[in-house]
Amino acid sequence: MFDWMVWTLPVAVFFTCIALMLVGMTVWEMKSPTTTRKGWLPIATTRGDRLFIGLLLAAYINLVFIGLAGKFAQWFSLEQEPSIWISFLFSMAVLALVMRKG
Repeated sequence: MFDWMVWTLPVAVFFTCIALMLVGMTVWEMKSPTTTRKGWLPIATTRGDRLFIGLLLAAYINLVFIGLAGKFAQWFSLEQEPSIWISFLFSMAVLALVMRKG
């Protein structure tokens, strides 16, 4: 069923984190309904809006990193491409920032 995708450990962890965030946000919304607020994003957002924007940013960060990993190895004279865990940690930090301050 999932043969079409390369299921490496970082990919599985990334999608597991997304699933856990969705479950957590659902429970949080049921316990404490969200209100719209204005952060540093140019629009007033709810928690769900910020999660969606943060997940989009996380996906784009990971895609850009994958696309540039070979160039990073060349630019910085690395023996091999940098670990995908770097982009995973960076994208989760950006997601947390958007959720908190956005």
